[in-house]
Amino acid sequence: MESQSMSNAPIAFTLADWQQAYRGAAQPADLLHALLAHLDRSDNAWIALASGAQLDAQLHELQGLLEAAGGQHDKLPLYGVPFAIKDNIDAAGWPTTAACPEFAYAAKRDATAVARLRAAGAVLIGKTNLDQFATGLVGTRSPHGAVGNSFNPEYVSGGSSSGSASVVARGLVPFSLGTDTAGSGRVPAGFNNIVGLKPTKGWLPNTGLVPACRTVDCISVFALTVGDAETVADIAGGYDAKDAYSRINPNSAPVGMKSAPTFAMPDSLEFFGDTQTQAVFEQALEKLRALGVTLQPIDFGPFRELAEQLYYGPWVAERTVAVEGVAPEHIDPVVRGIIDNGHKYSACDAYKAEYRRAELSRAINDALAGFDALVVPTSPTIRSLAEMQVEPVLFNSQFGTYTNFTNLADLSALALPAGLREDGLPAGITLLAPAWHDHALAAFGKRWQASLDLPLGATGRALPPQQASLAACPGSVRLAVVGAHLTGMPLNFQLTSRAAVLVEQTLTSADYRLHALAGSVPPKPGLARTADGSSIIVELWDIPLARFGEFVAEIPPPLGIGNVQLVDGRWVKGFICEPWALSDARDITSFGGWRAFVASTRT
Repeated sequence: MESQSMSNAPIAFTLADWQQAYRGAAQPADLLHALLAHLDRSDNAWIALASGAQLDAQLHELQGLLEAAGGQHDKLPLYGVPFAIKDNIDAAGWPTTAACPEFAYAAKRDATAVARLRAAGAVLIGKTNLDQFATGLVGTRSPHGAVGNSFNPEYVSGGSSSGSASVVARGLVPFSLGTDTAGSGRVPAGFNNIVGLKPTKGWLPNTGLVPACRTVDCISVFALTVGDAETVADIAGGYDAKDAYSRINPNSAPVGMKSAPTFAMPDSLEFFGDTQTQAVFEQALEKLRALGVTLQPIDFGPFRELAEQLYYGPWVAERTVAVEGVAPEHIDPVVRGIIDNGHKYSACDAYKAEYRRAELSRAINDALAGFDALVVPTSPTIRSLAEMQVEPVLFNSQFGTYTNFTNLADLSALALPAGLREDGLPAGITLLAPAWHDHALAAFGKRWQASLDLPLGATGRALPPQQASLAACPGSVRLAVVGAHLTGMPLNFQLTSRAAVLVEQTLTSADYRLHALAGSVPPKPGLARTADGSSIIVELWDIPLARFGEFVAEIPPPLGIGNVQLVDGRWVKGFICEPWALSDARDITSFGGWRAFVASTRT
């Protein structure tokens, strides 16, 4: 890799690169000590970097994990992978400061998300700078100084997760954790040409997070690729009883997206005079159409009204509560000005605002029904550090135009690179959908990223080939269909109406015979395993786990669901047939699949 040839440090590695390195002769101690030696401790994207002793302690723990896994790296999906976390997230033995030195405390245990990542083999390399108390979308409100944009340091990096985005964009770590209350996990991604996964509220536990607005905070993931961000979120996510706002995924939402989706978009767009960002967004819309996306404008009024609630309504009082006990003189003046506004709202104001939030959230989710996603600019504009000094509040507010409403409306979001402006700065798009559509957004996000000719972050490295997962997406069942449920066939609606998505067409192993069942309406085949069989064409669909039982309940005898082996050796759930029904059925194995047989009956 070119970036590594200039240094012994593993720079611009993706998760796949780290896994490949360890499949060779590389050892975690060698690569991670080289990386730590390469990192600049004066780089203000970092608030704290691991000491040599801290790294060695983690390497010792990693060796114990590997021994417990029987020496099998595959059982530790993040084996030896370095990562960073925003310094409002706890890591045992590290101070947590929220970019306020006077607030600092020594964390006694890892945040739940951090603990899960480390249990999967990841190694914490450092804690990153942020807008103090995660208040801001700019990356300039820190006593450690403003984190510069990774493409042009005279511009903002975006915040509040400024450091976490910067270290990923420059390839120093393959992923990092940020947080997102008003857009802090998305705006820095857009400004630095990386991926920002803003999960459904409650998917990644907030145990061990310094709150900003506790009812809407989310721990988020930055990565160079969509696949890496999704992998990290799957490992870090899951219910945590210690987090009062943690939720169990109902596994009823789609985990993929059809090949020709329909996206909503705002009926009116505001770029605050930034024609360069506007041009990138308009080009992105054309690229979406080229990928088969249908775009349909919707009324953006409810989104705008709800966005205003987060900073210009009683929710700002949550930030006031979060910093109780911190002396005002220790708080950044701009942050203090925002937080002080919380004192002017009454309990009556808060309840009225909650009623309005619920109304607007319902209107937003109703408006998105029938769409696969909403596409918006990640930010309508970007500003220089000099400009931010002149208008620190106004320009921050502009950055949140398309982000502030998201958590109040309980939406999932994925910020994606979209292109470079004429001045060379990045601009991004964000896909939004209802809660628990995270995997569906990621599925399209992978297609989108693969279609672009963009470098990974600011590394200059091209996107490497991405391998599709052979396993079912978490929260779904992979089902092989062979007859009337195939695409375009009479019963396919029983899948699509339950948010199932087509994964691929493939073949069974050469151990099956296909029979046309007598008297079935609509006509159906029966698949039977036998010693003298052949490979039969099947479609694989991922159906949400919670909808699978509904689907199975509609299957009439003699059919049922069992296990079917595929030509590549995988086993999936699939249609099977009771042997008693085959005695008077026609053997149609020679056709190779149901579709060819049906075509023959029409001729």
